[in-house]
Amino acid sequence: MTDQPLPAVFVADSIGLDFLNSVATPIDEQVEWVGSGEGLLSWLSQAELVPQDVLDSFGTSAAPGELDAVANQARALREWFRGFVVRHMGKPLKAAVVAELGPLNRVLARDEEFGQVVAQTNPANGSGGIGLEWELRRRWRSAESLLIPIAQSMANLVTAEDFSDVKACQGHNCSLLFVDHTRGRARRWCSMAVCGNRAKQAAHRDRSAKGSSPAAGATKKPRGLRA
Repeated sequence: MTDQPLPAVFVADSIGLDFLNSVATPIDEQVEWVGSGEGLLSWLSQAELVPQDVLDSFGTSAAPGELDAVANQARALREWFRGFVVRHMGKPLKAAVVAELGPLNRVLARDEEFGQVVAQTNPANGSGGIGLEWELRRRWRSAESLLIPIAQSMANLVTAEDFSDVKACQGHNCSLLFVDHTRGRARRWCSMAVCGNRAKQAAHRDRSAKGSSPAAGATKKPRGLRA
């Protein structure tokens, strides 16, 4: 398994599942994107779950080992949630499963989110002053608060998505999960460019091998004999 600064994988159509995919085998070797505190900050930045200035602040002010400890908690939460998803994927969730969601609700209970009235931003030039809007903000009191937006993405998955549409990629040795939002719910691959293309190439090789082999049941006639 590698722990290296590769771009994270976002193919799930759900950030909650994308976090499960933060350890995966996208090609041949397993990659861990949150194997350290630095890796967790990088993943959160790429997922755009936490403001960059907050990540930068924790990156410079956290005590030695603090972010690594939070990364350990994040991986534990991830693997607990993976077990939940794998148990229930492929069918609608029933209300009774709330009894299984204690670990998730305990993280969510730590939240210190609050609202503010702020000036709207003009998207054309980034300036304010075109009106007022309601904005949710959060007090990031400790590095452990970085777990809250991850937990929120998981909560969004279980409350807003039909678990009948949660699938695993059918690619050989691929461990990626996704929500199938396609028409007819016919999606099979994490990505057509990767696993879909590899499956097409394998099918082509199989057809070519069958086409070049002798026909089934055919036998060679002894030399000198005529039909």
